[in-house]
Amino acid sequence: MTVFVLSLIPPPETMQALDSGDKVGHLLAYFVLMGWFAQIYHTSRQRLYLMIGFLLLGILLEILQDFNPMRQMDWQDVIANSIGILLAWQLTKGRLAHVLAYFEQKCCKGSGSK
Repeated sequence: MTVFVLSLIPPPETMQALDSGDKVGHLLAYFVLMGWFAQIYHTSRQRLYLMIGFLLLGILLEILQDFNPMRQMDWQDVIANSIGILLAWQLTKGRLAHVLAYFEQKCCKGSGSK
């Protein structure tokens, strides 16, 4: 939901001054999205659906930005989104596939029983 809202509201003035600095933001946002959900869904088919869904979301949001006079569609944003998705997908294939479960185990260890 945050990605959806931030993609469609008018950008802050500080972001308007950056030429391509927002591409890093796009890459990181979609990296986190894919990385987060890849921690929950582990089968190849589920992750493929996630990748396709996030790619389509990025494309849809760029098209919707074209209807907002304060925003503009930029296909380079779609490329940055795609790179973030592919990086997260690749990294969560190996040892990083269960990093959230590891942190949950460490943080919540013994907190429920006293």
